Formats: sequence, structure tokens, C-alpha cells
Amino acid sequence: MCCPSATLAVWSSAWLHGAAASDNALDALLAWGEAHEVVAAEQAVADVFDLPVTGDFPATPAQLLAALRKLGATAARLVLPVPGDVRGLGGGGAFTDAALRAGEAVVFPGLGYGLVPHAIAEGLVRWTVYPVATESPLGHVGIADAEHGLTDAIRDSAGALQSLDVASDRPGVRAELSAKLRSRPAPDWPPGTPGRALRVLQRAEEIGAILALACADEPGGALSASAATRRADALRPLSEAVRTARCAAVNEAVRVFADQASRS
Repeated sequence: MCCPSATLAVWSSAWLHGAAASDNALDALLAWGEAHEVVAAEQAVADVFDLPVTGDFPATPAQLLAALRKLGATAARLVLPVPGDVRGLGGGGAFTDAALRAGEAVVFPGLGYGLVPHAIAEGLVRWTVYPVATESPLGHVGIADAEHGLTDAIRDSAGALQSLDVASDRPGVRAELSAKLRSRPAPDWPPGTPGRALRVLQRAEEIGAILALACADEPGGALSASAATRRADALRPLSEAVRTARCAAVNEAVRVFADQASRS
């Protein structure tokens, strides 16, 4: 569910707080590709993390985990940026550009660095470590608020689409939806991942699949270009609610692992 950055954020945090073994954290990444490699975006980052720069022979995710522990990383944060919303990425630069292209990133608050995954070949994912220009707050959204927001957005979007007469069913849509959900990777999550976070992730994934079908269904029942634009406007709040729910669920899991470690 969700994306490679979500998997890395949760598992690296669980490992950093002693709630998961490194081998299990590394195995979880395999849901997104048979092989993963890590490089630094520039020499200054390479020196800090003891990683090769882009273009040199890459390092392994195990080396990345070791570097994070050595540098004192305590938790990760998932960011799912889109054009017009780059909160949490640190105010521009190469990291922001790469995260926008990927649609995802992992930020390590306090360290001043972030990672962006990129599928460079079939089954091969490259993670690039970038400096984060400034500590840019993402804005905390609690998981309860995110879950309620998703419910509200579903209701509001359904009403808007119905009023536009672009929400009618089409033959085979349920089979398409089931096929899309089955085609998504299903990574494992660490023991102790809060059930509510998993439930919100699952619901966001299902709604995200519906959105993908709706966006691909051109013209989606719209009778004109203006109707198609209104449909896109109606779906936008739901898309934003899905992004918010995914981030809130992942960041809630990270918070739980940190709290468990502090109490032990």
C-alpha cells in the first residue's frame, strides 16, 4: 500500500527504535523492486553519509540504515508533494524538484536530509539522498482528523459528481477496481504498527484506486470540456484528502514506534 517512501519511513523508524530487525526492514523494500541502491546527490552529502555520489558505484540500503543510526536519526516523515503543495520539502532546490517528479519523499527531521526513490530499470529502485535547504513544517494532521477528512471528502465529492451527472457507473468498473488493487504491491508492516494507521492506509488505497480509474476514464461521462474541468475540480478535494490520510497514517506509525522506545 501507498509507496516506497512510506515503507522506508515506517520500517526505518521501527528499526531505529528497536522495534524491527534490519533484515526485515530491508526485505520490506523488496515489495517495490527486486533491488535497491543508494547514492548521494552531491559530494557534501556523500561525505556526511559515507555514500557514493550519483554516477559512482552505488551503496546498499543496509549502508543507508547504518548511516542514519550513526548520524542520530530518530524518525522519518513521509511527504507526498504535488504541484502547488510542496510543504515539508524545505523551500525549493534539487530535493524539491526530485520529490515533485517522484510524487513522494522521506524527510529525516533534525538531520536536514531527505531521500527520493526513482525506478531506474525494471525491478531496480535508486534512492538519492539530498540536503534539505530548511526545516519546513509539514503541518501536523492527526490520524483522527485525516480519517474524518477522508470521509467528508468522499461524501462531498460524490455529491458534486452526482450533481454534474458524471458519476454514473459503467460496465466492468468493479472488476477494473479489483484488478487495480490486486496489481499494487502489498508490503509488510512492522509488528506493532497501529491498527488504525493500517486501516486508514487501506481505505486511502481503495479511494486512490477509484480516483485513478476516474481520471483515466476520459471523458468520464462529461459531455463537454467545461464539464470535464468541473469533474476534475470535484475530485481534487478527494485527492488531497487521500494524500493527507496516507501521510497521517504513516506518520502516526512512526510516532507510535518513537513513543514505544521512549517508554522502554
